[in-house]
Amino acid sequence: MSLQYKLEVVNVSDVGLKRPHNEDSTVTNEELGLLVLADGMGGYKAGELASAIAVTHIYNKVISGLKKSISVGIDENSGLDHHSVLIHDAINSANSSIYKTAQEDKQCQGMGTTIVTALTYQDRISIAHVGDSRLYRLRGDDFRQITKDHSLVQELVDRGLFTLEEAEKNAPKNLVTRALGLDAKVEIDIIEDQLAVGDIYLLCSDGLTDMVKDEEIHLTLGKYSANLAHAAAKLVEMANEYGGKDNISVILARVSG
Repeated sequence: MSLQYKLEVVNVSDVGLKRPHNEDSTVTNEELGLLVLADGMGGYKAGELASAIAVTHIYNKVISGLKKSISVGIDENSGLDHHSVLIHDAINSANSSIYKTAQEDKQCQGMGTTIVTALTYQDRISIAHVGDSRLYRLRGDDFRQITKDHSLVQELVDRGLFTLEEAEKNAPKNLVTRALGLDAKVEIDIIEDQLAVGDIYLLCSDGLTDMVKDEEIHLTLGKYSANLAHAAAKLVEMANEYGGKDNISVILARVSG
């Protein structure tokens, strides 16, 4: 019989020190285990609109799907859990909505957004993402990036042309190879994993990861793990101390029995 785990969630978003407004959007539902984070891009306030459409659309679609008493088990067509299919379809729908808005409004042309979404159910987690907003997991002392960036930097590394350090020096960090809203269709990566009591999941925009190295994020989460609100505030503070060049969004979720 599967266990039903619970989440303790903290959600923080900060404009940073250089941007005039916040183009990140986040939404969480602790009770239903839903975590959504988006980092918008585009012209004046278009990125802000794209990320807001994404998180609102995904949240509403997933909540509606869960209320319909989602099937337990594997979807025959995709081979994924039905919860994974739910968030995949919600992101796909959000992409269509953003793309349609961009086509109909000249001020919104070219707008897009990254997305990273997680949904926990029983003793499992489904993760879906597009772009370079990330999800990390801290399990004991093991801290690792679970998602893989859809970015030029990552593509250069995957092709064996550069090491990660070299790619970050030779290519623009913020150039993504996938985003919601840029095309009528989008490829969405899905990851399914087992939960463990004590796991801490971190969802964040690149306003954190471009400023603070993974090693420092790991140390900070370890040091302040007893207080997630303090840990999230400290991560935002560090990003700003290192320059705060972008908006900084952090969602932390701890798994409890």
